[in-house]
Amino acid sequence: MVFWGYAAAAAAVAVASVNVGLVSAFQNQNRHYTGGAVVARSRTCSSSRNAPMILFSFINVAENTPRDIQTMEGWAYECGVQRADGLQLTSDADAANTDGVHMDISLMTSDDIPANSPVLFVPSQMILSSNKAVEEFGRLEDAEILLTSLNSESEFRQYYLMLKILVEWEKGEDSPWYPWLNSLPRYYSNAASMTAFCYKCLPSLMAALALKERANLNHLQVKRVPFLSEEVKGNAALWVWAYQIVYTRSFEADDASGDLCIAPMADYFNHGTETEVAMAYDEEGNCHVQTTCDVPAGSPLRMSYGDSTNPSFLLARYGFLDESSPATFCKYIPPHVNDELKEMGYAHNRMLFYKETGDVSEEVWDVLLHQILSASNIAKKRALHKAHIDEDYETKQALHEQFYPDTSAKLLDHIDTFINQLDELSAKSVGRDVNEHPRLPLILSHNEFVRNTFLTVRARYFE
Repeated sequence: MVFWGYAAAAAAVAVASVNVGLVSAFQNQNRHYTGGAVVARSRTCSSSRNAPMILFSFINVAENTPRDIQTMEGWAYECGVQRADGLQLTSDADAANTDGVHMDISLMTSDDIPANSPVLFVPSQMILSSNKAVEEFGRLEDAEILLTSLNSESEFRQYYLMLKILVEWEKGEDSPWYPWLNSLPRYYSNAASMTAFCYKCLPSLMAALALKERANLNHLQVKRVPFLSEEVKGNAALWVWAYQIVYTRSFEADDASGDLCIAPMADYFNHGTETEVAMAYDEEGNCHVQTTCDVPAGSPLRMSYGDSTNPSFLLARYGFLDESSPATFCKYIPPHVNDELKEMGYAHNRMLFYKETGDVSEEVWDVLLHQILSASNIAKKRALHKAHIDEDYETKQALHEQFYPDTSAKLLDHIDTFINQLDELSAKSVGRDVNEHPRLPLILSHNEFVRNTFLTVRARYFE
């Protein structure tokens, strides 16, 4: 679907009018990559081609490095990015510390924009993608074998995209993407950036998600990549930064190709439970973003990063707490999850506690009753499952009414037990140095968000 009414013609005009040197540089990215050089300020380096290479600047990946947003914005429009009137980058001053290096940068509109209007166009030659990276580097068999041995074959796309980031970092200012890379955050608050102590303050599901993110980070090593310099391979801070870029700014293309893409400038749309824009790609690989509703002037422009009822995942992956989330997983984890339990509705995005009302989703009651009957009355459990599968509401409701004292008692016990766990986890942080564990305040805010939701449910049913 073409969002920009004149997209094909406009894209051709834009590319034709772009600075010739920049277009040429992007086109040269398609060649097969055979070597790289370590980037350092005002030093001579040797590539694997044994040719000396003078590079003048590198990107500092230290967490306190300021972001150069202004240069990136000028670069983006010079390279063919098109935007709707009123679209602009804005910073969240409240999220920044005193030096401003941790501030959140996102897109908003200063003009009214009707629904289904084009907002942003990013030409394909600017977009980094896993498929393009594989084409450029070739398949890295040794690296893929290692990842497969670590059960990380599902992360191949992310891995190749990480390598692309590292290769462009090595080129310094010679990289066509240098202004974009230099605009990106260095400081992250997600699970991959947390300290070991931070994990001790997380509830069970959040801790499991965090450990999964950490495992991904540890597995996606670059030791067996022949074209990266030894200095890059040994620079842990650098490949962690590349990992963060890929896992927080890439999204799968909507063309069923499985390609994982990062579209500069479009990667500045923040997440929202309520969304104003959607992203898609055309047949030429250009990125189009359009509004999904009428957007008044002064509004943020947000897209979805994932299930809005799973704030724990959003924190683990992206490093923010979505306090606008309408609900959260009830955190009930049975000792054994089989197909029958899944048929009854056991899933993190279905067993929900609602933040504002304190309501409990139907699936919570169904799973709790199923667990009670599994331990005490197999015949009734089978009747419950059959009624659920047959959509026999009357039989199912009769069973719920018969065993309501049991299910409500089990629910109350779960709520109180989990609230006590949260209190114990938060108590561990007392006296800890926030400078040593700077993500702790966000973790405590997450725990408090979940705790308040549980208290609202408790008040709704038991007070």
